[in-house]
Amino acid sequence: MVDVIVVGAGPAGVMLAAELRLHGVRVVVLEKDAEPPKYVRALGMHSRSMEVLDQRGMLEPFLAEGSTHPVGGFFAGIARPAPERLDTSHPYVLGLPQPITDRLLAEHAVKAGAEIRRGCEVVGLSQDDEGVSVSLADGSELRARYLVGCDGGRSTVRKALGVAFPGEPARREVLLGEMEATADPAEITARVMEIRKTQLWFGVGPLRDGMFRVVVPAAGVIDDREARTPTLDEVKQQLREYAGTDFGVHSPRWLSRFGDATRQAEHYRVGRVLLAGDAAHVHPPLGGQGLNLGIQDAFNLGWKLAAEVNGWAPEGLLDTYETERHPVADAVLDNVRAQGVVMSPDPDGRAMRRLLTELMAFEEVNQLLLEKVLALDIRYDFGEGHPLLGRRMRDLALKRGRLYELMHQGRGLLLDQNGQLSAEGWADRVDRVVDVSEDLDVPAALLRPDGHVVWTGEDQQDLEKHLSRWFGAKR
Repeated sequence: MVDVIVVGAGPAGVMLAAELRLHGVRVVVLEKDAEPPKYVRALGMHSRSMEVLDQRGMLEPFLAEGSTHPVGGFFAGIARPAPERLDTSHPYVLGLPQPITDRLLAEHAVKAGAEIRRGCEVVGLSQDDEGVSVSLADGSELRARYLVGCDGGRSTVRKALGVAFPGEPARREVLLGEMEATADPAEITARVMEIRKTQLWFGVGPLRDGMFRVVVPAAGVIDDREARTPTLDEVKQQLREYAGTDFGVHSPRWLSRFGDATRQAEHYRVGRVLLAGDAAHVHPPLGGQGLNLGIQDAFNLGWKLAAEVNGWAPEGLLDTYETERHPVADAVLDNVRAQGVVMSPDPDGRAMRRLLTELMAFEEVNQLLLEKVLALDIRYDFGEGHPLLGRRMRDLALKRGRLYELMHQGRGLLLDQNGQLSAEGWADRVDRVVDVSEDLDVPAALLRPDGHVVWTGEDQQDLEKHLSRWFGAKR
């Protein structure tokens, strides 16, 4: 028996495996596809995801492979400059095709000791008080103490659990693919820019390898699952419908379609089985939030599940994964729905877009909407207290380095500016650092392994109460 089975080797599943291995948890990732996908579903990472990678010392390879872009214009594509006061050391978008993201995450997880088994399709599962058993398509079985379904919007794990997936069905669909084109790239760019003045669900742009990424509204919504993969002729027909030309597209590498359905799992945990990433929530890719939301689910869950496996989790800790992340995804679904309305080409959508464009001229409005997309606005509900409570701590400059450099091992951290406090009794789970930052206006702060602040102050007795709440009993 292994400690944890993760179903699905996408960004959420592999990030989770890496987090679990950081704490010595034995983890196996089961992926039904024999090879990693080569197509580009997501185009990059947002600020909070880069903070997550930075906190684990993983960011440099991603920066080396990607390219940075301004964050202005990410809410519904409304062209506004980035706010001046974004609360992050990464106020940019990292352009990075998903196959590269997948590769870098997988390399890190495997180096940390995770096992990724490809060509292993899960077809069923059962659980009891001691663990979870999965049945594979080849007739074999595997057992673990816990299982996490990171297996996408059509999640086998979620369906096997019988967890409801309520939400709004698709009202529009878009054809998506990667293919070659014979038209002159300058001609394509000029035509696309003209079309996007009124049709924001349209795009044809070059990829790194000479291919083009094509996005074009479909003729309608398809209910037949067998017919969901479009043909090249469908793509060409829709291009001619919207652009007056098909740009000579040919030789598609892959074709797909997505709709604007928004759905969220009713529960993220049933016994010893949990859901993360697209298995827990689906939405159209407005603002590029899907991959980032999944990585951040894994970051929230990893240390909590490891604490449960390793026997020191305080009562109810694992349940905070759902109570914290379910509202976050719900808010993402809301902002995506709102962006969909603003991007609609009908008169109501255009009127809403004109109004919001005026409002976003105010710095506060621009910042509020952008921080929703970048996941910089998240504040978990830890009760009343200092404004930092429940928020993630940005990467502070300390006298002897950076805050995030101290968090690579995935442990809790007590940042004590006065040197008067102690985390003795929790030293196997929490690092105490005596250092000073000009940007921190509290005597001390206690951070969880995911960087969220759970306590501020200077009273030792109060600190110990919160150490017990988040890191278990004193030893």
